[in-house]
Amino acid sequence: MTQEKSNWLTRLKTGLFKTSSQISDGITSIFTRRKLDANMLEELEEVLIMADIGAPLARKLVQDFSKNRFDKEIAPEEVKTALAEQIAELLRPVALPFVVDASKKPMIVLVVGVNGNGKTTTIGKLSALLQENGHKVMLAACDTFRAAAVEQLQRWGERAGVPVIRSHEGADPASVAFQAVEQAKQQGMDVVLIDTAGRLHNQQNLMQELEKISRVIKKIDDSAPHAVLQILDGTTGQNALTQVEAFKKLVNVSGLVVTKLDGTARGGIVLALAEKFKLPIHAVGVGEAMEDLRPFVAEEFAKSLLG
Repeated sequence: MTQEKSNWLTRLKTGLFKTSSQISDGITSIFTRRKLDANMLEELEEVLIMADIGAPLARKLVQDFSKNRFDKEIAPEEVKTALAEQIAELLRPVALPFVVDASKKPMIVLVVGVNGNGKTTTIGKLSALLQENGHKVMLAACDTFRAAAVEQLQRWGERAGVPVIRSHEGADPASVAFQAVEQAKQQGMDVVLIDTAGRLHNQQNLMQELEKISRVIKKIDDSAPHAVLQILDGTTGQNALTQVEAFKKLVNVSGLVVTKLDGTARGGIVLALAEKFKLPIHAVGVGEAMEDLRPFVAEEFAKSLLG
């Protein structure tokens, strides 16, 4: 295993510590080498629900787990291993890295999400990750409603060594997007990441804004946008499901990135998202540092979640 891979696994385990401790401690307190009965299964279901996996999925995981084990003695470690395998199996179909489409030059990506979800920060980290993989990246600061968002993206662009196309506060987001795509095309960029506003409380305005951005960039490439990534804050728990529902109505979300998993005991929300939407989960974030966002791998996540 490379040093970088080892470092990431350590950060992932540390980042998921609040969730894994809650699940692990719960399992240890329930399973003490006595025979598996209905009460124990009910308690296990409650432990999983507390981690924001959601009641229907928690019930399904527990039912699958109990098959061929009922009325048999079972130790906590066996429970964790079995559940980790079940969870990895559930997550494998959605654990898909974000792939740059080389046939698009540039690949135009809309990045959406509610303000406060770590959207701008994630764009900065994602641009660094893409650069590490040899791609030339440009950022477009189209959340012009908030001056702080533009400044923040500029700082992340500087840290990642990526050019940022920006304008003044209140500028037309579609105009900024058009300018960015035009420059990216001229400069032979591989990817343009477009930061958009996230004012879900005013869906009509947001819808019109996203539609206008899409309409304007289609003048340069009629197949754009080529991807729509939604950034979600892991600390919001079940509310993340509501946010995906809302953005799916506004735009054709093609993939998810879940951030701030280090600040929550609700890491099970990743499973709930996978189960409900079946959308690719491209990456997860477990901290503030540039290297704290990495591609989502089902087995890594499942093992870290169960401690």
